[in-house]
Formats: sequence, structure tokens, C-alpha cells
Amino acid sequence: MDDRKAAILGEIPRLRRYARALLRNRDSADDLVQDCLERALARLDNWQTGESPRKWLFTIMHHLFIDQMRKVSRRGEMAMLPLDGDEALTVPSIQVESIASREILDALQAIAPERRAAIVTVAIEGFSYAEAANILGIPAGTLMSRISRGREDLRALLDDRARRRSLKVVEK
Repeated sequence: MDDRKAAILGEIPRLRRYARALLRNRDSADDLVQDCLERALARLDNWQTGESPRKWLFTIMHHLFIDQMRKVSRRGEMAMLPLDGDEALTVPSIQVESIASREILDALQAIAPERRAAIVTVAIEGFSYAEAANILGIPAGTLMSRISRGREDLRALLDDRARRRSLKVVEK
């Protein structure tokens, strides 16, 4: 197999993780990854050899995601579906860390898609601000603003959930 194709195939787990963070639905995320890979393989000459294909693939995927969101908004269809219980965590657990992780994942899914994309690209995928801004096709200042507002949204959601969890229901 060509080294370039092997490098692209090596990025599939990261692409799937990013797609699931964007779409909240396993099937839709897999479709997005497939579309991304099809486009990447069709335009293999656009990728500079010697570089990791990661930034290039994430850019392709993000553009496909934006195109998909535009189509959905024009049609007026529902864009985001809730995660099924078995999609967020592969192994259910009763430990406190797992509960906290689940709450963080749920809160991340509840914020606006553009803020979620910014946070996931930098905090989870590990891209620098400059790389993430390039991938998302926005200025670095806009990226930093989305990350900041996304973090504020996450804090508010997590504080609210912690407050609700600490309240006890008393029945007569």
C-alpha cells in the first residue's frame, strides 16, 4: 500500500472521534468520516508528502461538516441527535470519575457546534491555536473567542448539574 494512503488510514480513529464530537450520532459521524476519506483519496495530490495528513484531513472534515450544517439549516431539518447511552461510553461504570466524565461529555454536546469544534480541535485533538484556526477556516482571535465562550458554557452547564445533583427530593 502507498505510504500516503497508509498515513491517511492511520488517522481514522482521530477522525471518528472528532466526527462524533461534532455530530453526536455514530452513524452520521461514520458517514462524515467516509465522505472525508473519499474526498481525501480523490484529492491525494493536494497533500504535501512529508507532512502528517492530520491537519489536511481535519480541514476536509470540517468543511464537509459546515456544508452539511448549511444543507440542514436550509431544509429546516433537525441537525443534532442525542447520544445513545451506549455511544458515549463503551463500558458503563459506576465510579465517580466515569460519572464526571459522562457529565463533561454531555455538557460538551450541549454547547453550540462551532464552540464545540473549537474546543475539541484544541483541547482534545491537541492542535495549536494557529493550526486549529486554519483547520476551522477562521481567524485565530475568533477561535480563541469561541474557546473562551465554550468554556464559559461548559462551566455554567456543569455548575448547574452539580447543583441539581446536590439537591435531594423529599417526598411526603
